[in-house]
Amino acid sequence: MTDPLIAACADIERHVGASGWDSPARLFALVPTVDLLAAEPSLAASIDGADELPEGHLTAVEQDEFHAGGDLVADLERIAWPDGVAGCALSVERVFVPPAAESQIPDDPDAAAAFVNSHPDRHDVRVVVGVLRSGATQGIARLKSRPDELLGGTDLVPGLARALSRTLEGS
Repeated sequence: MTDPLIAACADIERHVGASGWDSPARLFALVPTVDLLAAEPSLAASIDGADELPEGHLTAVEQDEFHAGGDLVADLERIAWPDGVAGCALSVERVFVPPAAESQIPDDPDAAAAFVNSHPDRHDVRVVVGVLRSGATQGIARLKSRPDELLGGTDLVPGLARALSRTLEGS
């Protein structure tokens, strides 16, 4: 049986990936599918195998009103979820350079962006990080240079997982 959070993150990555690269950050609520179908039975027709879903199955509901600005963590600090949301996930694309090049990155943000974007060893990566109220975390990443491979782990992007977890607190 596949872990529901891993499955949800993989589904989100496929969904976002269908739009190609250079996408903005996208935020998703993770809702227990059984609860969603109880509230909206008409959605069963749009969910493959709705009558045979594994226990704990999660449905990702994109938050179209979310628009990340320059500071993603600050943007997430303004998010709060209702009790019916079991977790949340974020898809974000970033560019990184090898550790040996990091000391050469200029301090000026515009110069740093130009440096990273023009570096011959840069890598484009799409990351989906998901968290649940239970404390479970999962990250999935795809390198643009290796489109057929997914990387994953529970601690793939710990800072982003912490920021997402804070959106679930106190709601």
